[in-house]
Amino acid sequence: MKKKKIFLVIAMLWVVFANGCKKDEDPGIHPVVTSTNPINKATNVAISSRISATFSVPMKSSTFTNTNFTLKQGTAVVSGIVAYSDTIASFTPAALLAPNTLYTATITTGIKDVTGKSLAKDYVWSFTTGAIADKTLPTVTLTDPLNNATGIARNKEVAFTFSEAMDPLTITTSTFNLKQGSMTVAGTVAYSGSTAKFTPSTVLSAGMNYTATITKGAKDLAGNALAVNTTWTFTTGGTASTLGVVNLGEAANYVILAKTAINNSSTSAVTGDLGLSPAATSYVTGFALTNATGYATASQVTGKIYAADMAVPTPSNLTTAVNNMLTAYNDAAGRPSPDFSELGTGNIGGKTLLPGLYKWTSTVSMPSNVTISGGANDVWIFQIAGDLTMGSAVKITLNGGAQAKNIFWQVAGQATLGTTTHFEGILLSMTGITFQTGASMNGRALAQTAVILDSNAITKP
Repeated sequence: MKKKKIFLVIAMLWVVFANGCKKDEDPGIHPVVTSTNPINKATNVAISSRISATFSVPMKSSTFTNTNFTLKQGTAVVSGIVAYSDTIASFTPAALLAPNTLYTATITTGIKDVTGKSLAKDYVWSFTTGAIADKTLPTVTLTDPLNNATGIARNKEVAFTFSEAMDPLTITTSTFNLKQGSMTVAGTVAYSGSTAKFTPSTVLSAGMNYTATITKGAKDLAGNALAVNTTWTFTTGGTASTLGVVNLGEAANYVILAKTAINNSSTSAVTGDLGLSPAATSYVTGFALTNATGYATASQVTGKIYAADMAVPTPSNLTTAVNNMLTAYNDAAGRPSPDFSELGTGNIGGKTLLPGLYKWTSTVSMPSNVTISGGANDVWIFQIAGDLTMGSAVKITLNGGAQAKNIFWQVAGQATLGTTTHFEGILLSMTGITFQTGASMNGRALAQTAVILDSNAITKP
């Protein structure tokens, strides 16, 4: 009987715990209001102001009505027009607001996002008007890129910031455009806070001059338009000609080249020569070496294995190869004017990578498959200031004739290829290269420290 009671108590506690977890998790599924204009408890608000709210996710426009988005002065409902664009909802009063008066805005749970989820609760904020209408004309205070900037990445989003909050319904492709010469660039416009952003539908052309324009059709929340059209120009980086390959020098004689160690676990299959310098033969482990004059062999290696303590001329050959590896790394890291900057903010999973120079100032990850697409003579250089990490079972696929020998990954941090991944290209790592169980490579692993293997297939390109 006691055991039965104990079991019932435990079951009841578990139900309480589970329900508590659900309550904690529940708010996270709802859309939220991230900002409002005016802000809550603002004072001296212009009597000609339009009221707006920005949401955390795209919302369902049909749910924005005068019932779900209201403005009141005390208990009196203010008449006006409700509109929605992108993630911003606006309320335009039918007449000027009363001066020096407290108003309350409410967005109800009747508002839903595009997946059908509603606000967790009504969102309410208040503000107090000033004595006069807003007659100040808005201005553009900042552009990105700056006017006359050069070397701009071809995947750049063009943005500008206003001196005040604007009417989002007036920030469109009709009022904000980008041109290359007389040709209009296709793209989309988004607005948030006081910043508008234009995202081109395709990457911009290399080494070309572009002109961005925001017209007088852009208005603030009080209906004041820009005094004049604002225009600025910039020039993209990159080159229209084929990017030059990174010269590996004598380092190209090796499929794996390292300075401190080459460690292998279990059985790997390596096609090509291995080199280690200045470390000695004892730092090549897991291959069951058979020594010969100036090199060694192993059943897991279709090629020869060289280390700094072997017979001449191996030591001097390795010194040259390692120096050439360092030169190649610096060449790849120092290439200027990238075609693509911070692509995917470092997450390139699922992307198709066109020929060109890429640059990231932090870590790059591949949580899903990547395609490298281009011709047989095209070149790719990836400059990575942090680590490079491939998720398990992720594969790099070459398309259109692209060749691994023309793909260069310069990695300042650690390069880690997850279990059963497949990698394509020349990997130049300052910190080290780790192949996890079952990972394969068509390319070269050139590390300024160690290369770690675990049942891998490594083949020279």
